[in-house]
Amino acid sequence: MLNPLCHYFEVKDEPVKSCLHYLRSLLTGYNDITEHWKHGMPFYYHKGKMFAYLWIHKKLHQPYIGFVDGNRIEHMDLLQEKRARMKILLINPFEDLPEEKIKGILDQALSLRK
Repeated sequence: MLNPLCHYFEVKDEPVKSCLHYLRSLLTGYNDITEHWKHGMPFYYHKGKMFAYLWIHKKLHQPYIGFVDGNRIEHMDLLQEKRARMKILLINPFEDLPEEKIKGILDQALSLRK
């Protein structure tokens, strides 16, 4: 039986499943970021503090990376919607994933933690 974290990824349909797996590997391979199961979703911590999470947008049905302190990040592709602190980066699973854009936002988010 899969743990809840692995189960979250495995039950998704393609191409969302592959997209989430890619985002997961990108986050966990980046600058001391660790993965945890928190609040019923995959959460990513940087040096023991909540940093980001992966989820599916309820209306658009697209995966996204949620940035915990997104309200402090200025990037034209981040959406705040009705969140006070978080901003999200929607990822279209039918297109090539914007790795350089994601890394740029990750770098900006990490620089705010120093």
